[in-house]
Amino acid sequence: MTNSTMQPKVTEPPAAGRGYPFGLSLVDLDAHGYGAREYFLEGEATRYRPAPGTELGRDGRWRAEPSGTAPYRTRVIVYRPLDPDRFNGTVVLHWNNVSAGYDLFSGDTPEILEGGYAFAGVTTQRVGVHGLPGAPQGLHAWDPERYRTLSITSDDDSFDIFTQAARAVGPDRDRTIDPLGGLDVARVIAMGSSQSAGRLGTYVNAVHPLARVIDGFLLLIYFGSGTPLEVGDDVVNIVNPTEAFDVRAALQGKNLIRDDLDVPVMVVNSELEAVACLPVRQPDTDRFRYWEAAGTCHVSQQAMDLRAPKYERDFGTSLPMPPTVNHISMIPLYDAGLHHLQQWLTTGTTPPTPPRIEFAGDPPEIVRDEHGIARGGIRLPQVEVPIAQNSAIPVAEDIFSILYGSSVPFSVTKVHELYGDVATFVGRFEEAARAAEKAGVLLPRDVLALTDEARASFPDVAAASGGAE
Repeated sequence: MTNSTMQPKVTEPPAAGRGYPFGLSLVDLDAHGYGAREYFLEGEATRYRPAPGTELGRDGRWRAEPSGTAPYRTRVIVYRPLDPDRFNGTVVLHWNNVSAGYDLFSGDTPEILEGGYAFAGVTTQRVGVHGLPGAPQGLHAWDPERYRTLSITSDDDSFDIFTQAARAVGPDRDRTIDPLGGLDVARVIAMGSSQSAGRLGTYVNAVHPLARVIDGFLLLIYFGSGTPLEVGDDVVNIVNPTEAFDVRAALQGKNLIRDDLDVPVMVVNSELEAVACLPVRQPDTDRFRYWEAAGTCHVSQQAMDLRAPKYERDFGTSLPMPPTVNHISMIPLYDAGLHHLQQWLTTGTTPPTPPRIEFAGDPPEIVRDEHGIARGGIRLPQVEVPIAQNSAIPVAEDIFSILYGSSVPFSVTKVHELYGDVATFVGRFEEAARAAEKAGVLLPRDVLALTDEARASFPDVAAASGGAE
């Protein structure tokens, strides 16, 4: 699916420096039959601006036009099945997130590694290469020998860098140096979360109609607003925000995903983004699906636990951990969303349409049950059989507290009043997990994993293993 033969030049990175790519997975990829390689991409990136007589309005039907070019050189890290028979034909092209001041990506979730996808994580934005002002954690600072030749002038270049990366791993790629190692690629799914989801929102609305190199989009924890096409030298900096930075205004949905889509778009949101997206909620269609999960938040303890050892390896220090953070992982929902998008593209089977989170009042607020947990939405077992009030309610009003949400454990007395003993709790939890599986929002592999996690978190079990009551 392409309207151009323009492709970036693909080269191998130098062997100098630390000897491994930044952010490389800690998962034993060999045990999954996967290999990991990094490549450099370079070319001339087209910049875009709103076409004359148009604006980036609420309806999402944005028209863009080229406004010049700029040279770039960046990198892509690829995980791919070594056995071509294991490859399912889909490359997940990931827009790496740079809100922390460096590249964030995983690409090693169970759905990707067990499902036979290839993964390509692209350093698409300036901060990934050059870091934030005063915070040298970009690729240049991390390994000057390996990455010193990389350069992205402006985030204005990011949209076409992503397009060119799609061509470099897509069905019609130049195979002189092949990032996919000869695999027979049938389709490319674009995926990004948080700030990256906002940029993909703009890509869907303004750039995809011109580029047409992506077969489906998966926007994760998306705040309901596309980013500008033109930002010049500005970069998003939530690590050291200016005094004028209005957190709540920044996290407020402003536009729809265009409703004349020619490829599927799926959005998977937590409770926090459900609040942001409420003003721009739109119905599901034969090309659009929108999920939002009660009791979840933008960041979870589980996600932080996965990120911490990689951070410690790459930066030589411990990842700062928040004192309180939501305890329901969104990762199983991301995997379920990817699984459904793959089926949508390969078999035409559309994803389920779960209920939305309930809001009431003026201004509207989330309706909560007797435990303080949101009503409606996707019902993961942790909210159906709770032992804590998990929510997007922050403990403070700074940006990180808002992203972390909160988890307030029930007292041991309350837990025992609700369930009696661990066996009863686990039985009810697994029943709720099976219901979520039947609803299509959990994959079978996650049911037992979540049930084991729940068993270990029951107060008696946690206390016996040294956990706090």
